[in-house]
Amino acid sequence: MDIKHLAGNSDFSRRHFLEQTARTSLGVSLTTTFGSALSGQLRAEEAKTPEGGGSAKSLIYIYCSGGMTHLDTFDPKENKEVMGDTKVINGSVDGMRFGSQLEGIAKNADKFAVVNSMSSRNGAHAQARYQMMTGYNQRATIVHPHIGPFAEKYFGKRGDLLPDSVVINRGTSNSGYLDPAMSPLPVANPESGIANASLTTTEERFSKRMEMSLDIGQNFIDKYKHYTSPKGYVEFYDQASRLLRSEELKVFDLSEVEEREKYGMNSLGQGCLLARRLVENGVRVIEVHSGGWDMHNDVVGSCETRLPPFDQALSSLVEDLESLGLLESTMVVVSSDFGRTSRINDRAGRDHQPAVFSTVFAGGGIKGGQVYGSSDNEGRRVADKAVSVEDFHATIGYGLGIDLEHAIYSPSGRPFVFGNHGKPVTSLFG
Repeated sequence: MDIKHLAGNSDFSRRHFLEQTARTSLGVSLTTTFGSALSGQLRAEEAKTPEGGGSAKSLIYIYCSGGMTHLDTFDPKENKEVMGDTKVINGSVDGMRFGSQLEGIAKNADKFAVVNSMSSRNGAHAQARYQMMTGYNQRATIVHPHIGPFAEKYFGKRGDLLPDSVVINRGTSNSGYLDPAMSPLPVANPESGIANASLTTTEERFSKRMEMSLDIGQNFIDKYKHYTSPKGYVEFYDQASRLLRSEELKVFDLSEVEEREKYGMNSLGQGCLLARRLVENGVRVIEVHSGGWDMHNDVVGSCETRLPPFDQALSSLVEDLESLGLLESTMVVVSSDFGRTSRINDRAGRDHQPAVFSTVFAGGGIKGGQVYGSSDNEGRRVADKAVSVEDFHATIGYGLGIDLEHAIYSPSGRPFVFGNHGKPVTSLFG
């Protein structure tokens, strides 16, 4: 029995064979999934005319996993019982106030739009995080794509080498119901670059193995034309091998970058620096994940640990994007699972609160120096201009120029739109 016949016997054997080929036969351990839109240079024109009101060509989405406390950051109150030991400082723009650990952000208040009236119905981490990343509630019957794959599907490919979307500080990613080849490239550690990207055999031997793999993959495509996975895997191998041989791989290497310490020598700071470099090289959507925001215990001590690196990374990012002339074309968004309670518990921490919390926007056509919406005096409920998770995503889509009525279909034929029919907060844009 020849190897092509064995590989074509079943869905499982094809998938398993291709995975094993990548990990063992090719002489390179590539456990990441490269998107099918790989590029280093922007095309002169996008595949579609922008429909939104923003000017964003790229998105950096900073996600604080666990539930950032809005009261100690972007929505402080003049209430000692609510604030505990956190002090309030004024921003560089009248009327904008921040927690005392956010001095760099306060200094750059003119660049930020703060939304203090976010509200969610999900108070559990997994469900809340899923909705904040996709715009949809979690379901057992389908997996929705994150912003990067959806944007790639809508706009089309940008180029040939670098991925269209990247997820930083995560070891895996997926494309939801979209083609697997659209999965963002995961970078588990920005200080290490792309994991397992070096050849473990000679260049000649690797090329021969890759040629054999692509030949086998083409056999799958010809035999099983109604499946999309074989084609996605073939694209994956081809793009991976070309990236490994290209100069574009150097964008992921931060070891010689002069500004490293400016951003902070930690996963969030280096993640934001890598995100900036990826935007400079044409990547459309970058997620930067930061953990440790579930502050049920010692919220003051936890904020003293988490907020200074966050402040340093975010303020450095927007300052550099502005100095490089990229802030107007790059939307920066900060979000979290939900907010934290105004009541400080018996462990000196704050518990989950989805009823109201804060998100932050900058760049990409956003008018800085403003606060949208408000919570009540204790930060428990929305007082004015409620913004749902769907509205939040619709605002991002509007800024990126996505037609919010344009449906993309899952393999089962179900239509989905960006933002799940939310209404964009258009007043955030200048």
